[in-house]
Parts: sequence; structure tokens; C-alpha cells
Amino acid sequence: MRSGKTTARALWGAGAVMALGLGMLTACTSGGDGPADSSAPAADNAAASSTASGDTTSDKKIVIGFSGPANDHGWLGAINTGADKAAAQFPDVELKKAEGSSDANQQIAAVETFINDKVDAIVLQPTDGAALTDVAIKAMQAGIPVVNVDREFSSPFAARSTVLGDNYGMGVSAGTYICEKLGDKKDAIVGEIAGIDSLPLTQDRSKGFKDALSDCGLKVGPRVAADFTVAGGQEAASQMLSANPKIDAIWNHDDDQGVGVMAAVDSAGRNEFFMVGGAGSKNMMDLIKADDSPMKATVVYPSTQAGDGIALARLIVQGKTMGDLVTPSVPNRVVLDAPVVTKDNVDDFYGLAFES
Repeated sequence: MRSGKTTARALWGAGAVMALGLGMLTACTSGGDGPADSSAPAADNAAASSTASGDTTSDKKIVIGFSGPANDHGWLGAINTGADKAAAQFPDVELKKAEGSSDANQQIAAVETFINDKVDAIVLQPTDGAALTDVAIKAMQAGIPVVNVDREFSSPFAARSTVLGDNYGMGVSAGTYICEKLGDKKDAIVGEIAGIDSLPLTQDRSKGFKDALSDCGLKVGPRVAADFTVAGGQEAASQMLSANPKIDAIWNHDDDQGVGVMAAVDSAGRNEFFMVGGAGSKNMMDLIKADDSPMKATVVYPSTQAGDGIALARLIVQGKTMGDLVTPSVPNRVVLDAPVVTKDNVDDFYGLAFES
């Protein structure tokens, strides 16, 4: 008899470790449950496109348990809505949703309930990856594949597959865009308004930003940290603007806190710099389209991650793979792209935007 740990190891090792762009999940697939409605927003179709070659709707109902954090942030709300939309695309999927929570203990209890209910798979965006690791391993040991979304567990045996945004890549994308815009202006003053500095995702974003700027001979100048809230963004931006009478460019990590950042910019009457946002909210895309403010671009951090997780969980339960992949199993790791949205391509990404 295999031990529970061996079972978890077998589930984890069933797929090859791969880093894939968003296009692999959305465009490079064939077959599926029928063609997606081309008139629907891209967010509605992203999960439906993540199907196996020749895949058809199963007669067996697939029960997927989903738990995500509380909707206390526009991006998190979009994550949870995305899970609903993805499940609705598949007639053979029944989604069991736990109430959103920022309390790790409540999420642990929700996963325990899913295990007791013997769901077919679990999609989990943990409020704290380390805190949810043990219960995720317990689900894997019970033979229930877990798809980890956005915030990673601390053990490779806690998930069959992981769907991530590219935090380091966000920083690289923002820095590269700023380098392209500033050209050879080596004395340019580049500001950074980060999120919560203690979080690994913030550290990754800042490292990518610093590395990209360094590649073109620039460096991060004034830097402040906020807290992903409107009030925090306004306070941090006001502090930066009052301390620096001249700035050439600013990258703000998060479009939700960006509402406060823009309020501070408007209040200060400053427009000598251009700005880049982060995540991809409707608010910022509207400003980019209008092209009458310092906001000129935003870097997407996909809010489709949970929707993609639902689609992957379905394929795992069915024992199928994604689209045109040769390897006959779902990848163990999917890292989505971090594209830059500007006035030139904003219409292509508007359907994926979330409300701040």
C-alpha cells in the first residue's frame, strides 16, 4: 500500500514543469466544447479555450471546490467572478464555492469540508500560501487534485498544478516600457510606488523593475510603499510628490491603489511625468484610452487565474491535456504573461479589465 505522501507525490509529478504564456491557455488550443462566442468578452472565453484536443463535454458531472480570499480588493473580486464564469462555460462542471475569507483558518475549514464531501478537484487561491499548505497536502493525499492559484504553497506536494501571474515579469515589463520612453535620458528620475513591501510578490515586482531599468542604464529613484488600498496609494503618492519636485516617470505596482495615486497627482497638479500602472483595471485603461493624463500604460496581472484554474482542474479530472501539447497531461506549473497595455492595444485587453 502506498503512503499518503507517495500519493501526493504521484499527483504532483503527473505533469511536466512548464512556464507558459497566457496565449497557451487562451489561443493555442484546439477542439473543446465548441467554439467560443466571439462576441463575448475575452475574460468569459479564456477558460473555455483551455480544453484538450478533441475534448467533448463529459457525461459525468465534475465537482470542483473553490475557495478564494474575501472580495476586499477589485482584483480579488475579479478572481472570484472569473471562477464562476469559467465553471459556467462547462456544462459538466458543478462549482462548490466557499465563502471568501481573509482568515486562513476559515479557508482551512472550507478545504476540510471539500475533502469530506469528496469533491473531484479543488481550486484554491490561499489567503496565505504557507498556512494552507498542510490542508492542501491532506487533500492531495486523499486523491483530490489541488490547483493552486496566485499565492504559492510552501511544498511542491500541496498542488497538482499551479497557476501564477508573473510578478517579476511585471517589473520587467514596466521597466522596459519606461526605458523605451525615456530613451537615452540617463539622468531621468524614475519613481516607484510599491505595494506591501513584506510580501514576496512586491519584492519580485521591485526586483524585476530594478533589473529592467539597470539594463538600459537607469535606476530606481524615489521609492515608497503603499498597501494596495486607495487611501494607502494616495498617502504614498503625496509623500513622493511633495519630496520630489521633478520626476520623469513613475511605476505604481497596483491599479486599485492607483485610484488614490491618481487622486494625489491631480491634487498636486503635476503632469511633467508619465505613469505606468499595474494589474489592469478598467479605471486605468479608461485613462489610457482618454490619453489626457499622466497615466500612459498598465502592466497586466491576469485576474483570469482562478478561471484558468477551474479549466485545468476539469482537464486533470478528465485525464486530458491542454490543446496541442504533445505531453499527455496538464502542466504542473503555468505562469501567465505580463503584457503592457497602452493606447495602441488597450482595446485588445479591455475585456480582461476589472473594476477597482
